[in-house]
Amino acid sequence: MKTFLQSVAQDLYSKIGNDLSRTAIVFPNKRASLFFNEYLAAQSDRPLWSPAYVNISELFRSLSPLKPGDPIRLVCELYKVFREETHSEEPLDDFYFWGELLISDFDDADKNLVDADKLFSNLQDLKNIMDDYDFLDQEQEEAIQQFFQNFSIDKRTQLKEKFISLWDKLGDIYRHYRKNLSELGIAYEGMMYRHVIEELDTDRLRYDRYVFVGFNVLNKVETRFFQRLQDAGKAMFYWDYDVFYTRLPHEQQPPYVHEAGEFILRNLKLFPNQLPETAFDVLRHPKKIRFISAPTENAQARYLPQWVRTVVKSDTEASKEKENAIVLCNEALLLPVLHSIPPEVENVNITMGFPLAQTPVYSYINALMELQTAGYRRDTGRYTYEVALAVLKHPYTRQLSATAEDLEKQLTKDNRFYPLPSELKKDAFLEQVFTPQNGTAAICRYLTELLREVAVIYRQEKDEEDIFNQLYRESLFKGYTLINRLLSLIENDGLSLHTDTLKRLMNRLLTATNIPFHGEPAIGMQVMGVLETRNLDFRNLIMLSLNEGQLPKAGGDSSFIPYNLRKAFGMTTIEHKNSVYAYYFYRLIQRAENITLLYNTASDGLNRGEMSRFMLQFLVESPHDISRQYLEAEQSPQQSLKIEIHKTDEVLQRMYNAYDIRRHPNALFSPSALNTYLDCRLRFYYRYVAGLKAPDEVSAEIDSALFGTIFHRSAELVYQDLTANGKEIRREDLEQLLRNDVRLQAYVDTAFKEEFFHVPAGEQPEYNGTQLIHSKVIASYLRQLLRNDLQYAPFRMEGMEQKVTETLEIETPSGILPLNIGGTIDRMDSKGDTLRIVDYKTGGTPKTPESIEQLFTPADNRPNYIFQTFLYAAIMCRKQGLKVAPSLLYIHRAASESYSPVIEMGAPRQPKVPVNNFAFYEDEFRERLSALLQEIYNPEEPFTQTEDAKKCEYCDFKRLCKK
Repeated sequence: MKTFLQSVAQDLYSKIGNDLSRTAIVFPNKRASLFFNEYLAAQSDRPLWSPAYVNISELFRSLSPLKPGDPIRLVCELYKVFREETHSEEPLDDFYFWGELLISDFDDADKNLVDADKLFSNLQDLKNIMDDYDFLDQEQEEAIQQFFQNFSIDKRTQLKEKFISLWDKLGDIYRHYRKNLSELGIAYEGMMYRHVIEELDTDRLRYDRYVFVGFNVLNKVETRFFQRLQDAGKAMFYWDYDVFYTRLPHEQQPPYVHEAGEFILRNLKLFPNQLPETAFDVLRHPKKIRFISAPTENAQARYLPQWVRTVVKSDTEASKEKENAIVLCNEALLLPVLHSIPPEVENVNITMGFPLAQTPVYSYINALMELQTAGYRRDTGRYTYEVALAVLKHPYTRQLSATAEDLEKQLTKDNRFYPLPSELKKDAFLEQVFTPQNGTAAICRYLTELLREVAVIYRQEKDEEDIFNQLYRESLFKGYTLINRLLSLIENDGLSLHTDTLKRLMNRLLTATNIPFHGEPAIGMQVMGVLETRNLDFRNLIMLSLNEGQLPKAGGDSSFIPYNLRKAFGMTTIEHKNSVYAYYFYRLIQRAENITLLYNTASDGLNRGEMSRFMLQFLVESPHDISRQYLEAEQSPQQSLKIEIHKTDEVLQRMYNAYDIRRHPNALFSPSALNTYLDCRLRFYYRYVAGLKAPDEVSAEIDSALFGTIFHRSAELVYQDLTANGKEIRREDLEQLLRNDVRLQAYVDTAFKEEFFHVPAGEQPEYNGTQLIHSKVIASYLRQLLRNDLQYAPFRMEGMEQKVTETLEIETPSGILPLNIGGTIDRMDSKGDTLRIVDYKTGGTPKTPESIEQLFTPADNRPNYIFQTFLYAAIMCRKQGLKVAPSLLYIHRAASESYSPVIEMGAPRQPKVPVNNFAFYEDEFRERLSALLQEIYNPEEPFTQTEDAKKCEYCDFKRLCKK
């Protein structure tokens, strides 16, 4: 395969010879020069004087006394002008995005030599003096007439009014802005282009000859520049095209201009090609072309190993990896592609930018910015936990601070929602991180200092060849440079920003930044975007995501200049973009021999799951047979397998070790553990045998379990005070307390402080809105509890949150095993000859068990709360002589005067019997409890999954179980 650049190198060498020292070769982009230099060197077996290589932007910069302005500074300078001209109070972060649009419009106007005074005229004046615009051709005149038909000045809406008021100022803004930039000695690119062409003296050009290679669409400045050099005899032109889309369409009836050849045909008329047309009839040469549809974006990337094996490695004539290219129409596929390239590809060269937003540097800068803005409360001098945690968990903090992980765990354990800076400064690095900053300049300096600390990590890295290591080094430098540039603008150029504005502006700039990959383009398989393919040819080509909406890109570029006016004044329009992308597509495939084009069939967001119009067009007009294929996932959905854990000797030994009180006197089978076994044996295994549990979290939300814990502690505090001088609970004491709302709320606040906020002594808890509502609800439940007890009083309080245990011996295959059962009883009170075992419930619905057997039978309606209370009742029956009455007090249902917490039993539609004396049920309960414990230690009974899906809904092990 003979590439376009090879043909240019041969022809140029034959016409000029060995001395090209007075020749400049100009390309649309820089990368083509690296390939061209290799081809040029191959033309001679002797040393030759190399030409100068420049891209078109570099050429104009070299000819201009103005310097290219920093993008951030350009917008800030425009912002100053905008505020002066419009007297607007628009904040910079709101202005920034459309400030970039304005500069883009000014840039386009200058590159196309638009008369700005006429373009930005008052719209009414523009309409009235249209007849004087003799520079308009018929098509342009129709376009501007169409604009005024659609945009009637007479029938004004609020949107039109805003447009007109801004439009009438654009001319003044444009002139004022250019004047200010000239005084500063800087310019945006279009301004620089226009200045060069207006001041151009071809006799003073540095080189004798300028060779323009591989251009397509030219703006008016470039066209005039080419003409001036051509007239001076200093220009040569090499255009790359194919007769398939330039000459052949004209031979059809009726004649039409192919979209891909529109601009090339104009250029060929103005600037004749140095190469003959016979060199450009290659698209009709034999080719292998495949169109492949894929079900997802990532499926295309996973196809690459197969493409390498079946196309690249089987191509015996392909001598170099650089003759193979992977072109990404959707550049978001870069990471999946890099991970999918098989190891048999020795070298890879990436010719596209990587988004800074996908690197850890971006997330770290964002986390630090959030810490210094929304994360720090200046009124209290505290940080918020969530923001501090994001910094502490970041890999950079973990690598630079030995105490960060332990600190994060401690904050989680203590539920510290609003830690003080002093609590977080556990070492020198964390002291630097958690020092509050005042002002935008201080925040920028803070960020640059911390990024310098992060750079130490990469200086210590050993693997210099790792592509991601290099990428993250570059992203760190890019982030540092951007922040440093903002700092310079703030300190030296008087840029005034609020901290929130700085945060939004910095995030906007970071997300728009790409990291260039550095490599040797002339070596290795090429991975590139569509724009990077200009002038380059490949033998084996695969294009991914060739979908409508990706090539050409969906939608037009945003602009303040309406389409019809852009067209009327000869500026860039959507048709330009479509024609340009059509040319890129056809030019790329014209010399390739093995062409594989993939598109995604899934409809997702902007992607409509359709092949690109260029693929469809080529399918219709192609002179070659095109193979149509589709990718199919090699997976089929399978039902998850049931999980059973058999009680092997190892598992049983672990159970004996954990609960045998001869080894661990404090080991205990709690009601929660036994309920867990009855609900789901596998969950019991995970939690109580394997010892797994969900990681601790700090959450500002209060779930039902925590709500109940806070209520329990509040009730305990109340009755600790009421029983300070004896166990007797009197009606008058309850009535007095019910009248004291402040005192009741104080109990709730204390419970919150102990169970939720974990604040040090003397520090007041700080409620958010939701927490405050929970606090008030708990206080109302506390009043309901007291009102309920008022009806029961007087009585004796025998115990609160009291731990009770009992030792049982069960028979196992390994002999008698002593076990402890028990737990914590919420409350025990006595009246007359009855001891009540009271369990508080702040949620749920009261249930009525049919029998003791039902408590031990796994089912979706098993009353597990009653099982717990009966277990405590069974223990207490053996410890004292009173009748034991197990009770469940549902606080949220206790408002009725007839409400009773006594548990009842009985079959449906049968009379219910209150359990006022548990002694009648104790023997049966103990018998079944003993059988349950024996079953747990029975090696023939595996740990299995529950059949009740409702019990899986909030299970900590749901993902592990895959039920």
